[in-house]
Amino acid sequence: MEAYLLDWAGLVLRWAHLVAGIAWIGASFYFIWLDDSLEPPKRAEDRARGVAGELWAVHGGGFYRAEKYALAPPELPERLHWFKWEAYWTWITGFALLVLLYYANAETYLIDPQVMPLAKSQAIGLGLGSLVVGVAVYEGLCRSPLGRNDAALAAALLLFLAALAWALTQVFGGRGAFIHYGAVIGTIMAANVGHIIIPGQRELVRAMREGRPPDPKFAIAGKQRSVHNTYLTLPVLFTMISSHYATAFASRWNWLVLVALTVAGALVRVWFVMRHKGRPPAWPLAAAAAIFAALLWLLAPRESAPAGPPVAFAEVERVIVARCASCHAARPAFPGLAEAPKGVLLDTPERIRQHASAIHQQTVLARAMPPGNVSAMSEEERVLLDRWYRAGARTP
Repeated sequence: MEAYLLDWAGLVLRWAHLVAGIAWIGASFYFIWLDDSLEPPKRAEDRARGVAGELWAVHGGGFYRAEKYALAPPELPERLHWFKWEAYWTWITGFALLVLLYYANAETYLIDPQVMPLAKSQAIGLGLGSLVVGVAVYEGLCRSPLGRNDAALAAALLLFLAALAWALTQVFGGRGAFIHYGAVIGTIMAANVGHIIIPGQRELVRAMREGRPPDPKFAIAGKQRSVHNTYLTLPVLFTMISSHYATAFASRWNWLVLVALTVAGALVRVWFVMRHKGRPPAWPLAAAAAIFAALLWLLAPRESAPAGPPVAFAEVERVIVARCASCHAARPAFPGLAEAPKGVLLDTPERIRQHASAIHQQTVLARAMPPGNVSAMSEEERVLLDRWYRAGARTP
């Protein structure tokens, strides 16, 4: 019953996280587009009111006119809409998922003894510490003199993220490292909203209510962090789905995969932002495609014929039963599992042969299974599975 309830809790949290994330990302993308699409106001009276840009749009059968003030309007409206809870709930549900899936099952999804033998409490402490340290380093860089130069700050942040990716993959298994990389970035993005953007907007509103001129530094800081968030969005989305693809997270170059796809995702976003202002150049998309192609080449399995006599299926079945079937069965015996991961069953000879390609990919090429090698699959057993697959995986 406990595994059943945990399974449903995970499903509900994932759904809530997805819904909140769509709302946050949608609002973020819309306002970046809006800022980049504003045109100078045509009417003199609008310019006199401090309007810096305007935009006409049609959607859903209606016409809309949006205005942006250079700093603040002459007076506040009765009702002012804020955009913050989308970000907060995305982080809250994401952190809850991190606890439920990765900290409650740290032995399976977070710890890999071949990377670093950690106690469960140590792994959880390092995971939580990475969130705190990541935000602190990012905030320090933004508040340093580098923060006044966007290009220099971007270079420093890339070096920081590369170091973060490398460090996490030296501590956790690939799946845990990837999700914590995304969690650090997601925490930075949520902190930008809660610690910089919203307090700055509150200060602008407070100044107007008190009859003081608003300080433009709050608007400048909020804009900078909002831009950071939009370029970090696609890398975070990649880490959210990466746990399903061992080819990426289980590679010995996994930290480089994180860095490369962070850069590629940011470049794709650069292209979309440029597109808001007209016909964009092709170089951001071309560079992103080149990075992805280089990754495909780097991670591609190198074909080699394993030495040794033909493998009897009985030997293969023995390995699968001993190392895999406790999870991949109609009724998993592994603690915390209510059903086989991804619905893959390996409890009969027919099903083992049916999933031969996936078995080879996950246990031999990616070496992601068993997760954290919890069932202690030996190197000799991996070689045996490799020989069986390359011989046709159909030997009776």
